[in-house]
Amino acid sequence: MQTVNKQFILALSVGLMAGFMVAYVLITPEVTEAMRRMDFHTSQEMMHVAGPTIDPGDHGVDEEFHRLEDRDVAESMYRKVRVLCWVMTGPDNHEKKAKHVKNTWGKRCNIILFMSSKEDKNLPAVALPVKEGRNNLWAKTKEAFRYVYNNYRDEADWFLKADDDTYVILENLRYMLQPYHPSEPIYFGCKFKPFVKQGYMSGGAGYVLSHEALKRFVEVGLTNSTGCSKRNGGAEDVEMGKCMEAVNVVAGDSRDSMGRGRFFPFVPEHHLIPGHVSKDFWYWQYIYYESKEGLNCCSDNAVSFHYVSPNQMYVLEYLIYHLRPYGVSFHVDTPTAESASGGHKNSTR
Repeated sequence: MQTVNKQFILALSVGLMAGFMVAYVLITPEVTEAMRRMDFHTSQEMMHVAGPTIDPGDHGVDEEFHRLEDRDVAESMYRKVRVLCWVMTGPDNHEKKAKHVKNTWGKRCNIILFMSSKEDKNLPAVALPVKEGRNNLWAKTKEAFRYVYNNYRDEADWFLKADDDTYVILENLRYMLQPYHPSEPIYFGCKFKPFVKQGYMSGGAGYVLSHEALKRFVEVGLTNSTGCSKRNGGAEDVEMGKCMEAVNVVAGDSRDSMGRGRFFPFVPEHHLIPGHVSKDFWYWQYIYYESKEGLNCCSDNAVSFHYVSPNQMYVLEYLIYHLRPYGVSFHVDTPTAESASGGHKNSTR
């Protein structure tokens, strides 16, 4: 009888545990749902997401298709359009996220820096005198650009800010920027329309400042401009937009010649699949220009996507830089001002 009771109790315990696990999956909160879908709308949802613990390795550059690649234009642009990338991160994400940026798209920056509150020479990460947390993102952004200006302003022409869950195609960024001169006071990104008259750039999609824009931000905006908040708090991208407008930096138009966007605040699926993002979602009220859903949403020369998990970064790396349909090739013409800027050069609307 005692043996039967033990077996009954064991079976009951296993059953209860299994039932609890099934119920947990079914009624789990939004964060767990997002983790299961690997499809994110907020940084909080991505807080516990980490990249692979085993190095995915190098796909290799000696394979047949890569030997046949002509990278002359891309390499020429690398030299002519120098981009410094600084990535917003924190000590908890150095291993989980930042190192995977370094292993993927970050290696195509002319200079890459990771801005944190703790030094990490392996990344490298710069220890800024700012506390971590969303309430300090604006302060961190100001200190990061100040550090870049004081230490690297003569080593790059353009200065890109991105998050550690942003994926950037640097070749397309350089292609878009090449008609413009670094001496122009301008910056680019995914333009939103509330809060700032000329619009402002989404922080998550990343935004890029010209050399002159960086100079005005640091020398004027951070010193004596009343239009640039001296507080630590506030939405980083909105405060940046207000400051750019206050120091007369133009919020540029990053669309291509067909009016399609290049910088995106979500993963490709959110923009490519009609109905994936409800029309009631804030994005549709914020986006500055009319934005389509489906395959016509996005430029063939798209620059960035946001809320990209570390695993997805390696997937994008493979799809963009390694996967090739056999027998299909395309000719790359020397970029012109009209083709790169889409006829929107110097336009703020």
